[in-house]
Amino acid sequence: MTGVWRAPGRVNLIGEHTDYNDGLVLPFALSQGVTVSGCRRDDDVLEMHSMGRMERVDLTVLAPGVVTGWAAYVAGVAGCLRDAGYAVGGATLRFASDLPQGAGVSSSAALECATAVALAGLYELDVGGEELARIAQRAEHEYAGVPCGILDQSASLLCRADHALLLDCRTGAAAHVPLRLGDHRVLVVDTRAGHRLGDGEYASRRSCCEEAARALGVGSLRDVTDPEAGSLPDPVMRRRVRHVVQENRRVEKAVDLLSRGEIAALGPLLTASHVSLRDDYEVSWPQADVAVDAALAAEACGARMFGGGFGGSVLVLAHRDALADVRAAVDTAFDGRGWAAPRYLETTASAGAGPAQEE
Repeated sequence: MTGVWRAPGRVNLIGEHTDYNDGLVLPFALSQGVTVSGCRRDDDVLEMHSMGRMERVDLTVLAPGVVTGWAAYVAGVAGCLRDAGYAVGGATLRFASDLPQGAGVSSSAALECATAVALAGLYELDVGGEELARIAQRAEHEYAGVPCGILDQSASLLCRADHALLLDCRTGAAAHVPLRLGDHRVLVVDTRAGHRLGDGEYASRRSCCEEAARALGVGSLRDVTDPEAGSLPDPVMRRRVRHVVQENRRVEKAVDLLSRGEIAALGPLLTASHVSLRDDYEVSWPQADVAVDAALAAEACGARMFGGGFGGSVLVLAHRDALADVRAAVDTAFDGRGWAAPRYLETTASAGAGPAQEE
């Protein structure tokens, strides 16, 4: 059996670092993503090809650490599917991507989700998108060593075209919120500052939140209502809690605005999210801060960093007539600091993973 499948990258409109705190997120899927062509094999060998590289692993001896680098994301999905009781055997998989690497648009989750839908298709598995998202997340935890939340995998697998996905990361409940941009556009600014989550900073933020929840006597920060968390003696921990509590509220406000078609009013929420990520969660980086400031000075409605932080991209919401000015302002700001010119991606909300459509 053979086939071709595709899984998109994602942009998180708002709701950052809330997913692993059982909170609310509001991503949408990009039109860009990872495509995989594959065929079944009559052995238990997983053969993986990407950009001229090839890795092979015997699935009967697969375990975390056996495969490293990009192939760990692919093999991890196969391993976690088998661990979950699904009859997955060998396959030859060939990957191609039009997602910018290191830009924070979740190329790793797209790789995992493309693998998941490909193996499910090749082996005719009866498994839904929600379960595939959990399996892909588990693969990233166990095989890539990144303790990510469920946001990226859910967005890649569950999103609908022209909608954002409101995901309650505690219950798993998902709702599709119309994303009617009208005369406005969402612009992704790839700051070209490398996006790295495996260096411990992401894990540090997550463990801090877990420690804060224990200190406050709750199961997760989703249960906290006081954004100041005054009973916590550690000021750093209080800032982390404040971001999570207020970010969940911003997601709720964003959904209300989108439901009423008030897209421009979303801008101040995006900017407030960035300020919180910069000052309270401390995951922003210089290029992101400069890009946000330059975009706002050029009359963007709002802008913020998105993704795990420490590099990657900025999301800008602007009227279509302001896009050229926004780009020029960001370019000038980067050039004045001697930074590499940013790259731009004007996006639309696309459908989640599945069989690739015929060209």
